[in-house]
Amino acid sequence: MEHVAELLENAKIGKILINERLENHTTWKIGGPADILIIPDGKQQMMSAVRLLHENGIPWTHLGRGSNMLVSDKGIRGVVIKPRGGLDYVRFDGNTVHAGAAYSFIKLSVMSGKEGLTGLEFAGGIPGTVGGAVYMNAGAHGSDVSRIFKSAEILLGNGELVTYGPEDMQFSYRHSVLHERKGLVLSATFELAPGDRQEIAATLASYKERRLRTQPLQLACAGSVFRNPPGDYAARLIEEAGLKGHRVGAAEVSGLHANFIVNTGQATAEDVLTLMAHIQGVIADRYGISLVPEVLVVGER
Repeated sequence: MEHVAELLENAKIGKILINERLENHTTWKIGGPADILIIPDGKQQMMSAVRLLHENGIPWTHLGRGSNMLVSDKGIRGVVIKPRGGLDYVRFDGNTVHAGAAYSFIKLSVMSGKEGLTGLEFAGGIPGTVGGAVYMNAGAHGSDVSRIFKSAEILLGNGELVTYGPEDMQFSYRHSVLHERKGLVLSATFELAPGDRQEIAATLASYKERRLRTQPLQLACAGSVFRNPPGDYAARLIEEAGLKGHRVGAAEVSGLHANFIVNTGQATAEDVLTLMAHIQGVIADRYGISLVPEVLVVGER
């Protein structure tokens, strides 16, 4: 990968780190090394990086805040791209909000409320970035990105820059077209509605209080591990099956929220994967329900 690093250096596409351990870049604090981690500063550097990698046939993986991702213990081969700087912005225009991919999704909900705009309250407890939220069609409290989404600027895997509307994104539960079509979000535009600032603030405060009371946010975790099956909740099934507190190595099913797996110390990706498989097996045997992971598992196995 020395040749690749030299190409990237010469292209001046931002910060370049060799064999960087990705446990330093995920909320689970788990993950082996990336051959090369690049941190482009803004749209132009991001475009230059992706086009250079495509032209040279170099595989790449996108990493945002790492809040919904399990990186394998062997890490990720090729290049990992982590945006920052120039993609960390928000701009309001009437009822419309424009945000860069690196902007905090939680902060976006707060700032929108201060502008007297309603529709993003559900995002108040969703960690991660705007780009990751669009990619996953993130949601909570009966709403999700698809309900307020207007458009997104997408950098495709071949370096082509496109704008996708709602139909292009093919949103479904915790899913978008970007799960099949390689590309990354550079920015997104959402359509909100006028609302009462005090009511919005009260809703956000109640969601925050509930989150702090019911989720193990003081420990390294990645949010909900499994998608909710139709008509039910993964957390309810896991708790009813008596799996709260079940451990594999340093990975443990949270005692606060059964659909969270926490890293109690030096958990490995294999600890988490083994625990996930055990949970899936128990739920399948007991209820005949197949739990589908919500977290993305990436890297060399």
